[in-house]
Amino acid sequence: MGNELSGKVAIVTGGASGIGRASVERFLEEGAQVVIADINRELGSTVAAALGSGVEFKQTDVSASGEVADLVAFTVARFGGLHIMFNNAGIPTAMRANFLDDELADFHRIMEVDLLGVMLGTQHAARHMAENGGGSIINTTSIGGIRAGTGELSYRAAKAGVIHFTKCAAIDLAHHGIRVNSIAPGAIVTSIVSTATAHLPDSAEATRRLREAMKSIRPLQQDGTATDIANAAVYYASDRSSYVTGTVLPVDGGIVAGHAMNTMAEIEKDQLAS
Repeated sequence: MGNELSGKVAIVTGGASGIGRASVERFLEEGAQVVIADINRELGSTVAAALGSGVEFKQTDVSASGEVADLVAFTVARFGGLHIMFNNAGIPTAMRANFLDDELADFHRIMEVDLLGVMLGTQHAARHMAENGGGSIINTTSIGGIRAGTGELSYRAAKAGVIHFTKCAAIDLAHHGIRVNSIAPGAIVTSIVSTATAHLPDSAEATRRLREAMKSIRPLQQDGTATDIANAAVYYASDRSSYVTGTVLPVDGGIVAGHAMNTMAEIEKDQLAS
């Protein structure tokens, strides 16, 4: 436990579970007061009650501008300010093997939550921060927004949009003393993969195989955790990153850097054995 965020007030959207909850916990450990914003009222209220007096919950649909404005106003009224906005809330698309078979039924909701939600959170937080000495805005994207791939094209498109928006907002808001950065998780053990495969006959098996496939190409052969992302969020939220804006930080075990597959090693091994 430290004091990197002592005296600061933060909002974490999607803060009731997964990366969001881990980030709420880390922000608290570093001395911040935190508002959990989540669409799940029951879970959000339960988590806030469990974490103590430095936490409040505000039910929020991040795709609704009025609700996000109310969230910021609630935070300022409750804790006296807003210094950190972590736009983390996001939903996956149903993964398909073939784009030609994808009816894009969830496209609009994906864009509303994963991209528009980030834009609204940034805008409403920045309106307060611009009049109160600046602040730090952190947006959750994905390695799926950096690397091209198959299976979840709407999600990838939304997350790529988050990256470009983050860079544009960083330039636009810099003269207000507002820093805007993004974190790109990759292969983090949360419920997002099982949610994306929930439409399949055996979701558990599909999730297992997908996680195995991701691990097979990952340079670091360990599973990423929600706390790994939360630690990155603490860096961006703290004064350690006071000269950092407009960046994208992959937290992915090296997947964006390149595949771990060493084809020549396998060839040499096979030839020496023969």
